[in-house]
Amino acid sequence: MKTEIRLFEGTGSFFALAALAYGFCTHMWGQEGLEPVGTAALVLVAALSLMIGVYLRVTARHIDPRPEDDPAGSIEGNGGDQGAFSPWSWWPLVLAAAGAICFAGMALGWWIFGIGAALGVVALVGWVFEFSRGQHAH
Repeated sequence: MKTEIRLFEGTGSFFALAALAYGFCTHMWGQEGLEPVGTAALVLVAALSLMIGVYLRVTARHIDPRPEDDPAGSIEGNGGDQGAFSPWSWWPLVLAAAGAICFAGMALGWWIFGIGAALGVVALVGWVFEFSRGQHAH
């Protein structure tokens, strides 16, 4: 996790400095305050990136080092199962279609968004409970 921690904390630090520079260049810190949205967006990006970096740092203290963190590690050190995935599942496709309908609904009409949200709830429940019924039930 060391690489991920450095990546997110470095990105957060960069965006914090960029927010300061952007604020000074747009006179945000002066009396005019010409453009506050860009500075606020950069501050939020910095805060979110730093929040992820801090979360990863705290998590790294509570788990064993991963094979990726060993400089002398080999490819075989990371072998084995990487998770449980639904074989031949159609629910991710339905969920993606629901997301597309929701985004289209924000542009075309909120009633379309409602249809996409309802389809998204059905798809999410179907995907979560896929192993609870049917051929792959446990």
